[in-house]
Amino acid sequence: MFRFILISLLLCLPQQLLGSDFSLHQQQGRQAGPTLLVVAGIQGDEPGGFNAAALLATRYQVERGNLWVVPNLNFPSIIKRTRGLHGDMNRKFLHLSPRDPEFPAVNRIKKIISDPSVDVVLNLHDGSGFYSPQYIDKLRNPQRWGQSCIIDQVALPGARFGQLEQLSQAVIAQINQQTIDPEHLFHLKNTDTADSDPEMQQSLTYYALNQNKPAFGIETSKSFPTHLRAFYHLAALEGYMQQLGIRFSRDFQLTPQGVKRALKEDILVSFGDGRIRLELHNLRQTLKYFPLPKGDLQFESNNPLVAVIPYRNRYRIHYGNNRLSFLKPQFFDYDQSLDEVEMLIDDNLVRVPFGSRIAVNNSFQVLSPKGYRVNVIGFRKAGQRDENRLPIIRRQLSPEHSIDKDGKIFRVEVYHDKRFSGMVLVDFGKHAKQQLVSLSERTVN
Repeated sequence: MFRFILISLLLCLPQQLLGSDFSLHQQQGRQAGPTLLVVAGIQGDEPGGFNAAALLATRYQVERGNLWVVPNLNFPSIIKRTRGLHGDMNRKFLHLSPRDPEFPAVNRIKKIISDPSVDVVLNLHDGSGFYSPQYIDKLRNPQRWGQSCIIDQVALPGARFGQLEQLSQAVIAQINQQTIDPEHLFHLKNTDTADSDPEMQQSLTYYALNQNKPAFGIETSKSFPTHLRAFYHLAALEGYMQQLGIRFSRDFQLTPQGVKRALKEDILVSFGDGRIRLELHNLRQTLKYFPLPKGDLQFESNNPLVAVIPYRNRYRIHYGNNRLSFLKPQFFDYDQSLDEVEMLIDDNLVRVPFGSRIAVNNSFQVLSPKGYRVNVIGFRKAGQRDENRLPIIRRQLSPEHSIDKDGKIFRVEVYHDKRFSGMVLVDFGKHAKQQLVSLSERTVN
């Protein structure tokens, strides 16, 4: 069953703030246990870490212990695909002027790290090359960071889970049983921060240590594609959770291809209290005359890396580092008098709530009540302004007006007078997915 999860602190923001704040996702297992805080996206050009954290926040279920995830700490930098818009955020945890544009975000994540409930902190990064204790070549040497677990010191005396080196070595042994190539092996990197690395003394993990919180970094190699980086991040995360005694399940296969599928499937955004809902995979570059509500735009998503950003006279839909589509809006007052429509789908009569996507083999017909007008985007017939109660087959629809690049998914829009009532998507794809949304779950509460 499709799960639609509230992305707290990201959604329902005014236009100028859409996609700019980071979100905290908290899960509490049925059984008591330690609390792990996972942070990603402190540098916006490291998609392996923040994509892995997004999967951790949305596709894992904790059974014992507690999991807190911040997958998008430096969200503006993620959207801009840059290390940092205002310098390196991971060098702002020792001293920072209140005038720094990132002061509110840094101050807030400090408070989360310092929360008495938090037992352990993990910070996810993508690093250059492959760390090796000995020099092998330009990509494999002690100056590289990729494929390593990072500690600032051997141990944190007096802290629960304070044996940093011992715990990480156990995790590394687990990860290295899952590597798909011998050259992908993980190693431990101790930066010896207090004695020899003043720059690292400004980092998030060192701040956590000074709050008596065991903290670790995970670095996967920037030489890999995003899905492979995310795979190794998740392998490391699962290793740390197992060492801490946190029990969990996930709803996808932990393989490179399983992670690749999970990063693409069922990423949704909705508008107008769920009256419009789009799956983001394979969207056209631009959707024109898109019926959005007047006033400040609000949206919901089931993924914390989705943002909708005003851009000139359009909106850009982002998913992490990727700009997926432009919405060229047509603004309407929204009509609340109708929540669903009857449709004849391949001769089967069904009630379809707005925000749904429905599979069609041959034909469909919208049977909206009297006084409601139907506009099927891509259908053209001379003199026809209302497609209500009109049978429509696939070849009558113009592929260039579909919402997807394959030319198979089309918008069916319903209007009452001059107000927009809602949208249904009809999917003529060979492997069309049916997403009938019940009225109770259409909006996120």
